[in-house]
Amino acid sequence: MNSFETLLRSGDATIAYHRVSGSAPGIVFLAGLRSDMTGAKALYLDEYCRRQGRAYVRFDYFGHGSSSGDFADGTVGRWAEDAIAVIDRLTQGPQILVGSSLGGWLMLLAALARAERIRALVGIAAAPDATEDLLLPRLDAAQRRELFTSGSVTLPSEYDPAGYTYRLGLIEDGRRHLVMRAPIALDCPVRLLHGLRDASVPWQTSLRLAEQLTSRDVTVTLVKDGDHRLSTAPDLARLAATLDELAGR
Repeated sequence: MNSFETLLRSGDATIAYHRVSGSAPGIVFLAGLRSDMTGAKALYLDEYCRRQGRAYVRFDYFGHGSSSGDFADGTVGRWAEDAIAVIDRLTQGPQILVGSSLGGWLMLLAALARAERIRALVGIAAAPDATEDLLLPRLDAAQRRELFTSGSVTLPSEYDPAGYTYRLGLIEDGRRHLVMRAPIALDCPVRLLHGLRDASVPWQTSLRLAEQLTSRDVTVTLVKDGDHRLSTAPDLARLAATLDELAGR
């Protein structure tokens, strides 16, 4: 369970992944920022797909987990390209993309690039346009000066005592991949799960996303006691039930 395979990318970069063989539609999990394929939701979906005999892929973006590269050199565009490469080279047939937090933004970018391959989307505390709408507004005047003069800024994080360092290139690249400023031309079923106690991504983000999607089959589920991770046993059971519905069981 701890071993992984690698997908070779440009410049000798490698993307680490686990793959489960099974029936279509397959499921691809896109983790959040600084998370990886060993998180609670990624592992739960691995077990779920094995029980269901369903194809499944979980992977680490560039600079995350067991993949090559330095996180600080990563960008939204590069991570989205990783996701598209995984879909192209590691899956067959229709896919359900499950995107958590920043993975919800990457899920949308991948789906827009490969719409013909996408059966449905599931966002878990999805954070589209996070660099512009969530990261930049967190910065005070001094932090903004530091970011724009030195090219990076380190912010405290509840997930890492050392904090997270963000480079200006991440912000600039994020602006080239914004999706919430216009209708999002995806017509597949979309399910958005969001906790009302989410301290990282406001639950209103999922409502805004639902409005922007052109699909007529969009449902937002707000979990009253849910936090950002939505990884409790009831949260995971809700995710499984959502996938059961989308997969047509």
